[in-house]
This record gives sequence, structure tokens and C-alpha cells, in this order.
Amino acid sequence: MGRLDLENFNSQPFSPTINRGALKEKVIEMDEFVIRALLGGIGVAIICGPLGCLTIWQRMAYFGAALSHAALLGVALGLFFELQPQLSILAICIMVSCALIVLEKSSNITSDTALGILAHSSLAIGIVVFSLLPTLRMDLASYLFGDILAISWKDIYWIYLGGSAIMLVLARIWRPLLSLVIQRDLALVDGISETRTRFIFLILLSFVVAISMQIVGILLIVSLLIIPAATVRRISSSPEQMAVFSTLAGVISVIGGISISLLWDPPAGPSIVVASSLLYLFSLLTGRRR
Repeated sequence: MGRLDLENFNSQPFSPTINRGALKEKVIEMDEFVIRALLGGIGVAIICGPLGCLTIWQRMAYFGAALSHAALLGVALGLFFELQPQLSILAICIMVSCALIVLEKSSNITSDTALGILAHSSLAIGIVVFSLLPTLRMDLASYLFGDILAISWKDIYWIYLGGSAIMLVLARIWRPLLSLVIQRDLALVDGISETRTRFIFLILLSFVVAISMQIVGILLIVSLLIIPAATVRRISSSPEQMAVFSTLAGVISVIGGISISLLWDPPAGPSIVVASSLLYLFSLLTGRRR
């Protein structure tokens, strides 16, 4: 995508001046969509870095998968009712977060069982709704696998504005949530509300899913949350250091994935995940556990 067919271009019966002008315009256009893709991907990596660490520390990787399945239902309902997909995704993800907390508090089922019920139920309902929209089936692939090379400046503004709000809220709950992870009983004695703090964290994850959907797609978004954090876990000596390293690993994965896509033309979203997976493999082979 965005490659120039110089052979066909030069074969056109135009003057050299017009050819050079058109070539310059094409190069500028190509540079612009690459810049947009890099800015969008780096923005998502910055958001996912610390959130991914907290997700791993709380052993909630499966919750990210449940949110990604719920996001498909949000897309389907957004298209069905002609709403903005990001808003419908956010609404459904928040509903799933609330349902998880209610199920954990009011029933005797475990968290993984509740997540399994919510994830597969929302996924099945989403597929059913999509089947009622036969004219929009072609849009499903872009939502599932993302298209970072097609994001607009409006998407970038959404990513950075929403990401700034997420990071501000995360900074407020970082210490309480970290205390619950490290020593839950002591945190409760200190007056930290586990339900409220955890609910805020789940809402932040819902926002991340809604913001990142177009970058790597619904099915791959969990990878951008989990893999960079898992990559740097062996080489980090403190929670804050792990959050920073995870962000850097995500940025490297985005740059590497977009480079792979531009060089060999595979889908950009899966390429980012492949680059992140290779980085994780490299960390296993070379990193030492701290």
C-alpha cells in the first residue's frame, strides 16, 4: 500500500515537468500516511505500556480477550443502529466490565468462568448481528485485523486526547492498584477500595480497546497489551521501570511492524504483533530475570 509504480508512471505521455510534479505529490502523500500510521501506533503503544503491566500483574490477560470479543458486538450494534463504532464499543465494554464485577460479587463462579461466559456470549451475539447486515460484511475484516495505514488525522486526535485522559486517571490509581497487587490485605487495611479501584481500571481498559481498535484490530489488540509487558518483565527491576520498558517495547514493535508492512506488503496490524512476538522471543534468548 502506498508503493509507487514508477515504470507505469514514467510511461505516461506527459511532459517531464508534469511527471516530476505528480511524482512529488505521490511521495508527499505516501510520507503522510506513513507518518499518520507511526503517530497512531506510537500513541497506542504509550497507552498500552503501563496498562499492560497492570493487566499481567493482576493475571487478567483473559479479560483483555473478553473485551476484544465484546468489542465485536459493539461494532455490530454501532453499524446496526448507525452509531459511531468507538462509542458503541466503549458502551459494550463498560457493560461487560460491570457485568464481571456483578457476577464476581453476587455468584459463586470464578473470574475465569465469568469471563468465559461474557466473552463467548458477546462474540456470538456480535456475529449474529453481523449476519443481519449482509451489505456490511466486508467491513468485518478491517475491524477484526485493523488497518493502521488508513487512519486519519481525526483518529490520531482521538488516540492522543483519549490517551491523555487515560494516563491522567491511571496516574491517580497507580499506587492504590499497585498496593492491591503486591499486598491486598494490607491495602484493604489502609482503606483502599478494591471494588472502586478495580472498576476504574476496567473502564480504562475499555477505553483502550475503543481507541486502539483501528490500529491492530479487535482480535489482535490484546497482543499489544500483553506481549510488550511480558517482553520486559525479565529485565525490569521495579514496576515503574517495567512500565517504561513496556512502552518502549510497544513503540519498537509498531515501528518494526509498519516497516515490515511497507517492505513486503503484509497487513500492518498483524505485522505489528509479529514484530512484538519476535521481540519477546529475543528477550527470552538474551534477557536475564531480575
